[in-house]
Amino acid sequence: MHSTKVVLTGSYGVGKTSLFNQFLSKNFSDQYLTTIGVKVDKKVLEVNGQSISILLWDIAGDQDQQKVPSSYFFGASAIIFVIDLTRPSTYSNLDENLKYLKTILPNAQFKIVANKKDLVQESEILKIIQDLNHDIDLVTSAKTGENVEELFMTIGLETLSL
Repeated sequence: MHSTKVVLTGSYGVGKTSLFNQFLSKNFSDQYLTTIGVKVDKKVLEVNGQSISILLWDIAGDQDQQKVPSSYFFGASAIIFVIDLTRPSTYSNLDENLKYLKTILPNAQFKIVANKKDLVQESEILKIIQDLNHDIDLVTSAKTGENVEELFMTIGLETLSL
C-alpha cells in the first residue's frame, strides 16, 4: 500500500479542521474550536485500483507560516494551503507563505484551496480569484462537502504518479 503525508495549513479560521472532518467522516460542525498544535488521522483511498493511505495533518493556523513549527511539514508529499473566501486577510500574504513553504518542501505538491464557497456568490468568487492573481486549485465548501473528496482524490492520484 502506498502511503503519503498531507498537511492542511493556512490562517486560523479558514476551515482546515472542517475540511479534515468532512474528508475523514463526512461530518461538519458550525461550532468553531481552535486547533492547538496538530491533529493527525488517516484514511485509505482507492485510486486507480490502488490503495493509498493518506496520513492527514491538520495544523494550527497562523497568518505567517514561518511561525508554524517546520517539523510539522517534514516528510509531507502534499501541502493544502487553505484560504477563506470571506476573509481577504487569509490570502493577503499568500505569495510569501508559499515561497517559504516551498523552500522547506521543494518537492511537495501544493494545492491552494479557497474554502467556504457556500458563503459567497459565484460572481464574487470569480472576482476574488481574478484579484488574487494566483492559481486556485479548487474552490470547496467544507460545510456542504463540495469538492472535498475531489481534492484528496487528486492528491492521491498525483502522489501515485510521482
